Amino acid sequence: MRHTPLLALTVLAAAAVTGNRFVGHNGQHAAAAADALGVADYDAAPGDNFAVTVLGTARVTAGAAIAKGAQIEVGANGKAITRAAGKVVAKAMEAAAGDGATITVLLVP
Repeated sequence: MRHTPLLALTVLAAAAVTGNRFVGHNGQHAAAAADALGVADYDAAPGDNFAVTVLGTARVTAGAAIAKGAQIEVGANGKAITRAAGKVVAKAMEAAAGDGATITVLLVP
């Protein structure tokens, strides 16, 4: 599947950001189980502007195995994991075999 952004915003990186990871409203990787602004489209160094997909589909790095259709929350370092008790930020459009796999998700506002 591919990345189909319906809305992307420019954000100032407050810390180093890795592309395809969830980003918080503070310009850093989103905290585990917390809300996310969206997904970073590419890597950014502190002080750089970068694009964040906030609505649509996005490619995101998984932090563990994820089933297709699973609700997604933010895991460690902004990676996607299957929802346990955190805020739902996306729905998996395809399965992830494990940590480091890149999958397409449908972002949930």
